[in-house]
Amino acid sequence: MASSYGSLVKEAAVLLDEFSTSRRCLDDFMEDASKDLQHLDTQHKSFILDVVSGCVEYKKLLDVVVKAFYGQKGKCLSRRDRSHFIIICYLATFVLDDLGLQSFSNIIKSLDIKKMHTFLSFFFTHLTTWIQEEWNNIYDAAYVEKHWIGPLLRWRPEIEILLDQLAVIISRGSQMKKARIRTTEPQEFSLTKPAPRALPMPEIIPQQQKHKPVPNSTYRAPKEMQMIEEIKQKNHQKTEELLYEANMKQFRCVNPHKSEKTKKVMSQITKDLDSQLRFSSVHSSGPPSRIKNNSWHIKLNSAAILRQGALYDRQVEEELQRMERLVEGTREPSSFLQWQKEMREKDLQEELAKVERRRLEGRISYEEAAMTRTRIMERNQKAAQLKKEETAQLMQRYAERRLQEEKELRDLVQQVAEGHKNSKTAKEKLQKFKQSIVREVSEQSQELLHQALEEAQAALSRKFEIICEIRAIESLPHVRVNSFDNTETAGHKLLGEMSVAELRERLALLKEAQQAEQQEKREHILEEKLNKKQLLLEQLDTINLHRRALSQAAATRKEEKKATLGLRQATQDEKVLALQKKLEEKQQERQRLKQSESNKVETCEQAAAHTVRHTGTRNKKSWEELELSLERHLQKEAPSVASTLET
Repeated sequence: MASSYGSLVKEAAVLLDEFSTSRRCLDDFMEDASKDLQHLDTQHKSFILDVVSGCVEYKKLLDVVVKAFYGQKGKCLSRRDRSHFIIICYLATFVLDDLGLQSFSNIIKSLDIKKMHTFLSFFFTHLTTWIQEEWNNIYDAAYVEKHWIGPLLRWRPEIEILLDQLAVIISRGSQMKKARIRTTEPQEFSLTKPAPRALPMPEIIPQQQKHKPVPNSTYRAPKEMQMIEEIKQKNHQKTEELLYEANMKQFRCVNPHKSEKTKKVMSQITKDLDSQLRFSSVHSSGPPSRIKNNSWHIKLNSAAILRQGALYDRQVEEELQRMERLVEGTREPSSFLQWQKEMREKDLQEELAKVERRRLEGRISYEEAAMTRTRIMERNQKAAQLKKEETAQLMQRYAERRLQEEKELRDLVQQVAEGHKNSKTAKEKLQKFKQSIVREVSEQSQELLHQALEEAQAALSRKFEIICEIRAIESLPHVRVNSFDNTETAGHKLLGEMSVAELRERLALLKEAQQAEQQEKREHILEEKLNKKQLLLEQLDTINLHRRALSQAAATRKEEKKATLGLRQATQDEKVLALQKKLEEKQQERQRLKQSESNKVETCEQAAAHTVRHTGTRNKKSWEELELSLERHLQKEAPSVASTLET
């Protein structure tokens, strides 16, 4: 029994870990654990269950010791050993008298000796100090002193002897060193040395045949290329001339005034279109009248009619109230309203004069901006001319440098071409070997695919036969006997039980009652609709009356306004007149600048055409040499590119 305590303690530690992770009742957990431990003896099983239940019962006391131990020496300890320390603390405190020192020492030695030594030394050194104080806070002090602290102090000398033994075992384990393992030493095989090979005969170097000399036409440019170059040069010259003309004649395309010829053509086009649109006008009703008629009848819905009627009723009430106030002696506010109207018209005239002044000032600023823009364009054109001359010089230098680089590239290409000749044969052999491997692999894969296809077809045929059998079984008819009487009840012995026939009669009576109720509702709704219609007609009559009165009042007001406007004279502001004069002066100055600019453009065009012809002939030769050098370079690089693509 004593020798097997170590394994039993480990089993108890496992069960304690399971209980702490699972949120279950202790009794249910103990029942499940006893079922799992049926393979053990009754004595062993009762020991494990007693230890687990005791640890759970005195969890608060044991946690005080274990938490403090991990707080001081938890850096070099694992959390997995927590349950072992709890069980050892429980055995030392509560079961040491029943268990005996020998069994307790066997349990300690079966676990990790170093960890148990540190825990027991920590527990017995602090037993009478803070551990006793913490236990006194949980339980009665006299009970703790009598039942737990007293027995532990009696066992203290024997426990100290056990700790000394554990310390000796730990020291011996640290002194023992592992014996050196002998490694195998390899030895050479005693084999006979082969005879030296004879030197092979030198291979006969084949003499290459004399190759044909390269024809002179390869290094000579064809006539077609020269013709294409001439066309390119002419097109380039034309584009330069067009670009210069476009830069000099900017904004000439946005001419709003059309010539007489275009006006004639446009009038002819409109006449043709009108003649095509003349259809048979026998049944036509003529074009619509341009006079707007505001007296169209608008169909109103019921909500709009009621809203309009309420508005007119409110207006009538307000007018009656006003008349009553006048009768009582209140003052008429018409004179104040007339003065207010005149002041508003005066403010409107001032606001319109301000708007006109702002518009004229904006036009003047626009004319000034256009004049400054023309000056900036002249300055930019001069700068662009200088830039073109600089670019022509740079292009000439670039062409000379390119010719020098082409010579160096030609030498380098010749050296590389000689090195590529020897690598072609090896690449061809490797390609043939790879093709043979691919052929074998494809044949094997085709055989495997054929076998898999045959197996799948056999499985499908089997499934099809099974499906046919199932369908044949399902197609057999099922004979069903139906004996049902409508007048009989189901026989459940309920109070409201009735037969199907009685249920149908009751449902028919309910349906008739619902139909009668619906008919009453319909009659009530129709009556409400008629009342509402009569109300709407009355409201429409009042609305038409009010509208006629309002239209007559508006016509009289319009006639009065025309009479007052005819009497007034439009006064013009002095500032507006001054601004108009200034605008006319700026426009005349701008026209003068445009005429001077057009004269300058004509002179510049003649000079530019002359300069372009001279520069074209100079740059033509440099461009031809540069493009010829690029074509030669590409022709020589073509074989090297083809060899890389083959690999």
